[in-house]
Amino acid sequence: MFARNRFLFLVVVGGAVLAVLSFSLQFLNLIPTSPMLDEQAGQAADGGFRGLQAKSRKRVFPVHHTQEPDPVFEAYSYCNTPNRTEQAWEGHSPADYKLLSVHVMIRHGDRYPLYSIPKTRRPSIDCTLSASRQPSHPLLDSFINHMGQGTRGHWEAQLGSISRLPNHSVCEMGELTQTGVVQHLRNGQLLQRAYKHHSLLPSDWSPRQVWMETTGKSRTLQSGMAFLYGFLPDFDWTKVTVHHQWSTLFCGSACECPARSKYLEEEQRRQYRLRVADSNLERTFIDMARTLGVLTRQLRAANPIDSLLCHLCHGLPFPCVSGGDGGSGGCLTMAQFAVIRQQQLDDEVDRRRFGAYRKYAILAMYPYLNRTANKMERVARANEEGRQPRLGGEEVFTLSSGHDVTIAPLLSALGLEEAKFPRFAARIVFEMWKSPPTTQGQAKNRAGKSERSKSNRKDGEVFIRVLYNGEDVTFHTAFCHPSDRHINQPLCPLKNFLTFVRKDIFSIVNATSYKDACYKLSG
Repeated sequence: MFARNRFLFLVVVGGAVLAVLSFSLQFLNLIPTSPMLDEQAGQAADGGFRGLQAKSRKRVFPVHHTQEPDPVFEAYSYCNTPNRTEQAWEGHSPADYKLLSVHVMIRHGDRYPLYSIPKTRRPSIDCTLSASRQPSHPLLDSFINHMGQGTRGHWEAQLGSISRLPNHSVCEMGELTQTGVVQHLRNGQLLQRAYKHHSLLPSDWSPRQVWMETTGKSRTLQSGMAFLYGFLPDFDWTKVTVHHQWSTLFCGSACECPARSKYLEEEQRRQYRLRVADSNLERTFIDMARTLGVLTRQLRAANPIDSLLCHLCHGLPFPCVSGGDGGSGGCLTMAQFAVIRQQQLDDEVDRRRFGAYRKYAILAMYPYLNRTANKMERVARANEEGRQPRLGGEEVFTLSSGHDVTIAPLLSALGLEEAKFPRFAARIVFEMWKSPPTTQGQAKNRAGKSERSKSNRKDGEVFIRVLYNGEDVTFHTAFCHPSDRHINQPLCPLKNFLTFVRKDIFSIVNATSYKDACYKLSG
């Protein structure tokens, strides 16, 4: 009873201060703690709630406090409970700019734990969908009905047998919850409203213009479908093909990279050294194991933070056990939770200092970034003045549904290492814009020259914006700095992004190409 009352007290107090807190935190196993292949990491993707992400869209980067914030209060933001109105900056641009394409990478929504705490009851959560149960959404009923028509869509073979909706009255391990579905219905609807006046997709859009891909987990497929339905309500199933990405890195046919594995192993060793040196963390695990009556190593292997955070996000008291059977009995506490969280704050700082993760991230996400750059370039060329449109149009909307181990390295590869760790239903959005055409006379006037010249029409320039959870982070990236921004150029030129992906990105790993970077360490 004491533990539960303390939990409720923290919820009330946390609500009062949450608006002014921001944080950057990763949970245990941001990456595997023992070496494993990327596809193995995918099987355990998101295992252990690898990070915490601030809910406040005003601050996606950490704010330095004179007093260290309490890690418990910050955890509520990671849950991303869909109970508030969220403003976002997607779709904002200078007047008369044309939106050419949008590429979205999402993390799946709220899910049931992947691990259970030994000798405790699993959290009691219903994973069926019902509009009468909270949290809900105005589109939920129609979404459920629409998913029932999914056989009319096109599914790559590996995805055909996966349920399009979570459907267990007692959640299975890793299953998407109703909260997770609602989070992405909201995300999709948010972008639908942001772009509806920009004519991104015509009402009669063609199958070529929309691309959707997902890993082979039900939680990513279902999250992607919820997002797509929020973005394109009652979409025509016959126009949709859902593509499968076997790797959580979305690297397609370019996943082979020995150097990436070496950097991953370096990062794992760093993470392990920091963890075993934390005596407070070790004492906490010993205390928790004593309460439960299990070996400390058994508890550590069960990754208790995964289940504890689920309790927190769903308003459930932390698990308790009776005495006997080798244990002292009692409840796991918020104080123990906070110790594990604090260790992750320390790990986040140390990870940036050490630098191996950034190198891993660059090689991990280069294939996805290169594919995105190629798509953008094709659309930009198709929109050059005088070009005849391609039959069926270009691919102008891309949705990729992944995991925290997808979003986190993507942020790092872009140079957004200070960004908050991906919360449930986190999103990274790449927007491509084109300025209106000008004349030489207009260009001279903008340069401060008053003389008139012969009016020769000049095609507009193409720009890129990067947004994380609705916040414009473009000028925090490695390819666009605040000094590049001025009154005549409020956006980042697309050429900066293309040069970064095709050349500059490799300087961080002392290489000149992806092949060079991947194989020079093994040569």
